[in-house]
Amino acid sequence: MRKLLTLAGLTALLAIPLRAEILEQVLVKVNGDIITKTELEQRQVAALRQRLNGNVDPDALKNDQELKKLVAEVTPQVLVNSIDELLLVQRGRELGYHLSDDQFKEIVNNIRKEQNLQDEQKFQDALKQEGMTILDLRNQLERQMLIQRVQQQEVGSKLSITEEEARQYYSRHPEEFTEPASITLREILVAVATDTKQGQATVNVARDDEATKKINDLRARLLKGEDFAKVAADASDSSSKANGGLIGPFARDDMSPQLQQLVDKMKPGDITPVIRTPRGYQMFKLEVLRPQALQPFDKVRDLIADRVSQERTRTEMRKFLTRLREQAIIEWKNDELKKAYEKQLAAESSKAGATSGS
Repeated sequence: MRKLLTLAGLTALLAIPLRAEILEQVLVKVNGDIITKTELEQRQVAALRQRLNGNVDPDALKNDQELKKLVAEVTPQVLVNSIDELLLVQRGRELGYHLSDDQFKEIVNNIRKEQNLQDEQKFQDALKQEGMTILDLRNQLERQMLIQRVQQQEVGSKLSITEEEARQYYSRHPEEFTEPASITLREILVAVATDTKQGQATVNVARDDEATKKINDLRARLLKGEDFAKVAADASDSSSKANGGLIGPFARDDMSPQLQQLVDKMKPGDITPVIRTPRGYQMFKLEVLRPQALQPFDKVRDLIADRVSQERTRTEMRKFLTRLREQAIIEWKNDELKKAYEKQLAAESSKAGATSGS
């Protein structure tokens, strides 16, 4: 897969976004800083690799047309991300942020410890495998640092949430804080051993009769008042016997349709009739039936704060990036790339408008 998605392999396949007549390396200038053809191709490769970890069949990429189609699909978002990152980096430099030598050494040392790359040769081999030099790594880390600092500076100060805002979010999104109904059971299993003849499993009638008698005897003991957990611990063939037959909690939909129908008619403490299952003979006691319930506000206050912060971060970053784009001087060297970029921005703006209005 890495061989398929090398830069050399992609260069000949980028006719859709780049077109054959593009010979220059500079594709776009943003406030004087450039994005080159090589940089775009590297980002396209990264986007494709990420895409391939999803639902795309790698075998389909043996077809050049399919690869071209995927490149065309990821390129608009790659362009937007590339320009946005460059604008954030430029803003960070304007604010005087930079990665010092000491900071860089500390980050690299942490990376080497986490990745078990203390050996210098292993570290150099890892860099080579990623197609990077130590300078490339520093530049990448500095870009990440600048972007994070700008986000903290421009957005972080706007993320404080009042009690009223938290309660409003809680009332508007009750489904996010509602615990689903859950069921806890106890089980007793009497397993039925099978015989294998000519590759097929068959039930031994005598063993089946023995199991039937045993499960019925156990149920009779329970109906006379013996403790279900104790009987399960003594006589069940299921691994749950170690916990007195306790299983769950789980959602109703996680049970078989046969068991759902039985449990729907029960109240806590009731015991099902004997059921024949692939494992043998079973019966269940309904231990706990917890209905769907909205969690109290105080219990989910921190979770609400996280949700509101995430939502507000996206909104504020979108506003901030829109201002940066409007103030920027963006000079395109290719009309096809410009159209793809503008179409992607329009789509994102429309989606954001629909979300805010819902």
